[in-house]
Amino acid sequence: MSPWYVSRSARIIHAILQNLLYILSATCQDDLRLNQPRSPATILRRLTLSTLLLGRAAGLATTATASAMPKMKLLSQAEATALDEDLMVTPGFSIDQLMELAGISVAAAVQKQYPLRSHARVLCVCGPGNNGGDGLVAARHLMQFGYSPTVVYPKRPGRPLFVNLAAQMSMMGIEMLDAVPADADQRYDVILDAVFGFSFSGEVRAPFDEVLASLRTSALPICSVDIPSGWDVERGPIGGDDALRPETLISLTAPKLGSAAFEGFHYLGGRFVPEPIFAKYGFRQPPFPAAEQVVLLSGPSCDEMVSTDDDFVTTIL
Repeated sequence: MSPWYVSRSARIIHAILQNLLYILSATCQDDLRLNQPRSPATILRRLTLSTLLLGRAAGLATTATASAMPKMKLLSQAEATALDEDLMVTPGFSIDQLMELAGISVAAAVQKQYPLRSHARVLCVCGPGNNGGDGLVAARHLMQFGYSPTVVYPKRPGRPLFVNLAAQMSMMGIEMLDAVPADADQRYDVILDAVFGFSFSGEVRAPFDEVLASLRTSALPICSVDIPSGWDVERGPIGGDDALRPETLISLTAPKLGSAAFEGFHYLGGRFVPEPIFAKYGFRQPPFPAAEQVVLLSGPSCDEMVSTDDDFVTTIL
């Protein structure tokens, strides 16, 4: 653990404790001075502030941890493709296994970044390939986590793997749509972009041109799987202002070259890579704590995420 990380964590804890002690002290002084029961409005203000402070603490700690992460190697499109092929060599992993592992990683990252209490309604927008399959698996797990996912699946392949995944949506009671609803911003809280993955290249064709147009104009936070849909896997966003700009990215196995242009919350999933794969492709994953399926690689600075302004505390009190 670096000295910077230790000092940063110490400052975080110190700021949090100072604020909490301020609340406790003010509460006790009010009780002694007024000698009367606290009003419901005052109790609500105290609870609101405590919740905000806890949220700040989590944000500060998460960002400090991510800031201490070592930089990972970024994979080219050819490397990402070859790595997948190496994993699926016979005998080895099956595509079903890899998709299940990827999908639960995606669901775990969504759960961390977008809590159930505020983002229960998830619109999972899935493409026709393996990235879309990851999104379908993630939708199933999000349902188990207590979320209310809806799946947009405009083009449904006839391969047994995808037929089974679509059938699982029906078995779980997950609604499936052919297009992004016009009122998506009112009906949902967050969008999961699982349209195109690292194998994508060329022009976006129908019906996904309209799908991506709907995502670009949405005001909802967007969480992309492996690479933001429509991005060049190696060069990043193309099309200038028309490129999709997700708030969160979940890289799988290892980040791709194009993710160097991403500036939001960047998670890594794929806690299944065997040692020979690490050695062959020359990268390591950061440690995954305990049973966690994802780890935060980077995120906005602490100053952008949180504030410990004394005026804010005084106003709430």
